[in-house]
Amino acid sequence: MSANRPFVLTIAGFDPSGGAGILADAKTFEQHHVYGFAVNTGNTIQTENEFFEIEWTALDFVLKSLEKLFYNYTIKAVKIGIVPSLNYLKEIVSLVKKLSPKTKIVWDTVLKSTTDFDFIIIKNQAVLIEILEKIDLITPNYNEILQLSSEEIKAETIAVTLSKYCPVLLKGGHNPDEIGVDYLYLENTIFKLTPNNTLVFEKHGSGCVLSSAIAANIALGQDLKTACSNAKKYIETYLQSNQTKLGHHHV
Repeated sequence: MSANRPFVLTIAGFDPSGGAGILADAKTFEQHHVYGFAVNTGNTIQTENEFFEIEWTALDFVLKSLEKLFYNYTIKAVKIGIVPSLNYLKEIVSLVKKLSPKTKIVWDTVLKSTTDFDFIIIKNQAVLIEILEKIDLITPNYNEILQLSSEEIKAETIAVTLSKYCPVLLKGGHNPDEIGVDYLYLENTIFKLTPNNTLVFEKHGSGCVLSSAIAANIALGQDLKTACSNAKKYIETYLQSNQTKLGHHHV
């Protein structure tokens, strides 16, 4: 069994380079002393520099995998990565909450690869809101959050609007005014999370690592602000680990 470690699940794609997706999540889980499970939403062909193609996992197969895991284990937190559609995401989120209402869900809103391969296009705002109401945190950056709104408005305004449905961690890696400064939007409060060090190196899959670190911290019993703050420290260490796009995991 887990030797008293809480169970955490990643539902995301497989990246053979190990920089992103379920391999990166598993590395992050291990460093946080939680026991990690993984359900694969798609097999990709990619390196740290280029994305080539993906074969999506059939939704029924994913849902069956989730049923078996939740029937056998008490899973404290779930991190969700790439999915092919809002309906696919909706089915996953609905099933997780049906099987385990207390399980916390973190959605890393990866809408496209860094080389502009689209994973998911938001066309139905009503469905998006229905999903967000069942999620405990989303982690968009300044580019991604613009795609979560049907209106051409500022990222901060979108974050305030979306926080009415679920908490939003607006990541500062693409913040045009305050590089590296994250903002955690709760329904009635905004927390500013400043970086300890901005002298970092770009890493493939950094968003995956951050969101899985947050999920791990939540599973360990940390409140949302503390979980995000500690995950930020972890990701900064990861970003400083070397000068390549494939980082080393350590606490």
